[in-house]
Amino acid sequence: MDVLVIVLAVLAALGLGTGGGYFLRNLLTQKGVAAARQSASGIVQEAEEQKKRLVLDAQEEALRIRSSAEEEVRDRRNEVQRTEQRVSNREEQSEQRAENLERRERNVENRERELEDLKGELEELKGQEEKRLEAVSGLTMSEAKDQLMVKAESEIQHDLARRLRELEQRAKEEADQQARKVVTLAIHRLASEVVSENTTAVVPLPSDDMKGRIIGREGRNIRAIEAATGADIVIDDTPEAVTISCFDPVRREVAKLALAKLVQDGRIHPARIEEVVKKTEQEVDETIWKEGEQAVFEVGVQGMSPDIIKLLGRLKYRYSYGENILMHSLEVAHLAGMMASEIGANVKVAKSAGLLHDIGKALTHEVEGPHAEIGADIARKYGIPEPVEMAIMEHHDEEKGSVEAFLVAAADAISSARPGARRDTLEHYVKRLEALEEVANSFSGVEKSYAIQAGREVRILVKPDSVDDASTALLARDIVKKIEDNLVYPGQIKVVVIRETRSVEVAR
Repeated sequence: MDVLVIVLAVLAALGLGTGGGYFLRNLLTQKGVAAARQSASGIVQEAEEQKKRLVLDAQEEALRIRSSAEEEVRDRRNEVQRTEQRVSNREEQSEQRAENLERRERNVENRERELEDLKGELEELKGQEEKRLEAVSGLTMSEAKDQLMVKAESEIQHDLARRLRELEQRAKEEADQQARKVVTLAIHRLASEVVSENTTAVVPLPSDDMKGRIIGREGRNIRAIEAATGADIVIDDTPEAVTISCFDPVRREVAKLALAKLVQDGRIHPARIEEVVKKTEQEVDETIWKEGEQAVFEVGVQGMSPDIIKLLGRLKYRYSYGENILMHSLEVAHLAGMMASEIGANVKVAKSAGLLHDIGKALTHEVEGPHAEIGADIARKYGIPEPVEMAIMEHHDEEKGSVEAFLVAAADAISSARPGARRDTLEHYVKRLEALEEVANSFSGVEKSYAIQAGREVRILVKPDSVDDASTALLARDIVKKIEDNLVYPGQIKVVVIRETRSVEVAR
């Protein structure tokens, strides 16, 4: 019973709970629907307001764009109008210019016609005037032109000679002043000795008995020495001395050293002579190498071939007009380098070319041709730089292609012109002086000529009635040209033409 009541109570409670829940859920649902409707209404209202704002903004932007477009259209329309106005103005100006050009062309044509008429009148007047002049002067037009041309040519030639003389005098004064400065500085800085050539050498003997041993039985020893060395052994009455004579300085040096060794050793016979001569030749070769090395070192040039150094050393035993060529080459190298440094030229090229300018003389007797060309061939063969090779080639030429070639030629002349540097036979000296005076006297207008300063200068006195002041420059140039073409001479020759007018009256 109790259980039933409990069950019934539980069922009743469940029914009440279910009904209450349903009612409560409906109530909550209605409230949510009402809140959702209210929220949706707010959203719709806000969307309507935003729509209105967007529509207003779009309308304002459309109005602004339209206004801007209309303004741009107005500006372009105005620009087009202005352009049309400018084009119209230019067309008017072009038409006006065309009219002006037409008027000018008409005026030019009229003036040309007037000028043609005037030209015809002038030609007619000119012809009449020429006929009158021909009648008055007695000359045709061509004859008068020829006379005028001859007169003008004579006057122009005179003026040119006078102008040439003035320009040469001015150039010589300026060049001489600068050249004296450079040359004087170079000469003052270099002091070298003069080495003269000797064709004989003397070997001292301990006693006169040694002469017999040198001669040997039936002269076999002296013949062996002469055959081995190529030198002549002169045994005369000179006490305790033997003379060696030979024009080849190398052979003479070998003979001198070999004979001195034989005399000192005391063993003199043909086999010993040949042995000593061979050893002496080797020693002379070593001396040649050392002299070449010393010359290169003294000048300060680098990169020389060993063959070039040997040829330089051989110049120690070579002479020209009594002047030692190796000493001369060293002097020329120093002088050329000093002058190059003074004027800003290439010192290395000047020194190298000065040292090697006479290298061809080491082979002159072995190779045909002038020593300058031989030296250039040697330089080319052993890889000497081209500027040095050209300076060697041109140091005796009239036309030189570089400043260094001029410097080498000048240094060569300075070294050769020093007192005592060179010597020549009296016969050659007198012949050269006579040839110079003969060349000078061969020109018309020359009264007297004198070769002075050992043939390095010729002074010429001209007849003042036959040669004027302006013509002296041309005469000097012609004499120089003939000397260069006809004579052979060392160094250079200065030609001085002197014109002197004297007025003499006698008071009684």
